[in-house]
Parts: sequence; C-alpha cells; structure tokens
Amino acid sequence: MRSLLTLCLALAAAIPTQADWPQWMGENRDGNVSGTGWIKSIPAEGLKTVWRMPIKGGYAGPSVADGRVYVTDYVRTSGEAVNDPGARATLGGQERVLCFDAKTGKKIWEHAYDCPYSISYPAGPRCTPTVDGDRVYALGAEGDLLCLSTADGSVIWQRNFKKDFNSAVPIWGHAAHPLVDGDQLICMVGGETQSVVSLDKMTGKEIWKRPTVGNDIGYCPPRIIQAGGTRQLITFSPKGIESLDPKTGKPYWDVPLTPLYGMSITMPQHDGNLMFASGIGSESVMLELGSDQPTVTELWRGEQKTSIYCANSTPMIVDGVIYGSDCQVGHFAAIDTKTSDRLWTTFAPTTGGERRAKHGTAFVTKYGDQFFLFSETGDLIIAAIDSKEYNEIGRFHVLEPTGECFGRSVVWSHPAYSGKHLFARNDKEIVCVSLDADDYK
Repeated sequence: MRSLLTLCLALAAAIPTQADWPQWMGENRDGNVSGTGWIKSIPAEGLKTVWRMPIKGGYAGPSVADGRVYVTDYVRTSGEAVNDPGARATLGGQERVLCFDAKTGKKIWEHAYDCPYSISYPAGPRCTPTVDGDRVYALGAEGDLLCLSTADGSVIWQRNFKKDFNSAVPIWGHAAHPLVDGDQLICMVGGETQSVVSLDKMTGKEIWKRPTVGNDIGYCPPRIIQAGGTRQLITFSPKGIESLDPKTGKPYWDVPLTPLYGMSITMPQHDGNLMFASGIGSESVMLELGSDQPTVTELWRGEQKTSIYCANSTPMIVDGVIYGSDCQVGHFAAIDTKTSDRLWTTFAPTTGGERRAKHGTAFVTKYGDQFFLFSETGDLIIAAIDSKEYNEIGRFHVLEPTGECFGRSVVWSHPAYSGKHLFARNDKEIVCVSLDADDYK
C-alpha cells in the first residue's frame, strides 16, 4: 500500500499543472507556457472568444492568479494623447487597477487614483501587475507603486517614486515590472542616489538600495537567475548590465551596453551559461557566465548585419538560437548564439507581411515544441520554429490594434496564458480566448 501511494505521488508530481500567469512573462518570467491540453493548431473556424470586457488605454499586459485577471489602464479626462517620441504629452486622468473573474469576465473590483501624465506615448500604464498570495503590486507610469488586497482592491501600502526617492520619470514612463523575491519587492526606481530599490513586500519599507549617479534607469524589468553557484539579480540600465546580490544589492559584475535614447527595455535572456542582451542602435552582447562563481566573460558583440536588436519584446533562447523581433527594421529573426549570424528573417509574425516597420513586434512564448507568438497586429500565431525555418501553423485575429506607432496601428501589450486560455488587451477591451484542445474536438 505504501509503495502504491509513493507511485501515485510520483506520477502526480510528474504531470504538469496549469500554472497561473501571476506576473509579466509568466510564473518564472521566462515566457514558457506550462501544462497539458493546449491547442497545437488553430481550427478552420477560428478560436472561441469566451468573454470581452471594456477597459481604457494602456500598454500593461494582464496577469492571472487564483481565478482572477488583473490589468491596469488610464482614464483620460483632459489633454491630447499625441504620440511624439521626442516630447511629453500633458494629460489629466486616473490610473486604475482592475480585477476580473477569469471564467466570466465579470468585474470584481477596481481601484482608481488621480494621476496627471507628463510622458511620451501616454496611452496608459506599462507594467503588468505582479500577484503574490493575497496581494497584488501595481506600478503606474508616473511612479505610483501600490500594494493592494486581491480580495477587494483596498490599499495595504503605497509609495511614490518621485516623492519618496526624488526620482525623475523616464520620458516613456515607468515600465520595469516590479519583482517579488522572497520577502522583497525589487523595483527599478532611479534618482540621483539610487537605481534599484528593495522594499519589504509586506510594509513597503526600504530594505536596501543600489547607489548610482544620475536619474536614468531605462525600462527593463529586473530578474533573478541562478549562475556560478549563486543567485544573481540582473538589471539592465542605459549604462549597461549589472549582476547584484539580491539580499544586499552589492554588485558582482557589470558589462557596459548603451542603447540609443536610454532605451534599455528588453530583459537580458539567460540560457545555461549564456546571457544575451540587446537594445536599439545596434547594441547587443553575448556573455558567458562563470560556472563556479558570479563572473562574466564577453563572447561577442553584434555588428550592423549580425545579431538582433530588440526593444518592445523580449527574445527567447532555445537550443542555441535566439528568436526575437528587431527594432531597427521590424523583422522576426533567428540568431546563432555562437557566431551572432542571422540564420533567417521574416516579417510574417511582426507586421504580417514583407515590409519594414520600425519596432515591428511579436511577443514570444513557448509551449512544448511550438511557439505562441502574439503579433502587434492583434493576431495569435502558432508556429514551429527552428534554426532552419519559420513555419507558421496557424493564426487567429484576437483583437484590433488600437495603438499608434509611426503611422500604423499596433497592439504593444504582452498577453497572459493561463488555464488553457489567452488573455489579451488593447486600449478598448480585454479579451479571453480558449486555447483548450478539448473545446475544439
């Protein structure tokens, strides 16, 4: 009987569960969709939309946890929301944190607060809410950090980066999704005396901060990796990549990388002993991480016709190949991690055709041996991709692109994948689409 129980427990542990998507890029911030029973193709009649709910503007993707969906938006009451990459728009309005039932779309609660905007591309918040137990953490475009109860949206604690840390708001707003690590909430704050700040996630009190010179922190979210026998906190600012001790903020190593316009956006990707980082302006680097201590060696840097230079979406490394969207010309590309050579390029998953488009975007996630790509055109794409080719299996138009960039309409919001469903948003609605294979038998 004891042997049978042991076998049952082992089998249960071996079966993947349908994980929540409690933060940007999923449970582990790695873009991997877990569990079984997801669709492997798109039927001729298309996919089933489970529900749609109206929301307002924003770039922040949704998060999903414990049967609830969280998303932020901006309700504009005054000013003109003109997209000018070189100037800040002045608006009046409210930022909101919204909570919906994942099955029905019914709104459970909302928390709103006044938030005048003075940023470029002022559609709304950029940061996906981070859910941790009975709390959800939301960072607004102007630096309002909220810890709310998941039960009813009531405020547990709040901070404001401008008032509390004398931080200047980046021209494109705060976009670095806060990271929960143990008892800490780690944030890219900026200011003349700090870059990264660790807060007690229960109280909002400061634990440590990483000193810096200057206000510019860029837009890249922090992440934790395990390398060199050490847990390392990785940050990417307009000055370069840093590895820090997550407990103290003390540095292990740093590598200069200076994308144009302070646009450190894409989270450095870690695969085994490799780390890849890139930014606008032909800035990219491949690093080799130390095997027995937190050190780093530079392997190569991208050149004009090699590598990939990402901005809006984070690439993925799979089996020695980098897959991602290039901000210079807008193509989707496969890059050899050893040589930096471009193995192939295509515009199909970004702009939907064979045309150049600055910041052409496809958000990359992986399920088993296939990829789920979410295009700036509002399409979900299932693709089989390897070092030799891009093979599109099918696509479905989920929602309309309502944002604007360089004269074209775009959706620049990373979707969530949870419970065999896709959750995506634009500036008018949030949509739930079934990706459950059983729904299409």
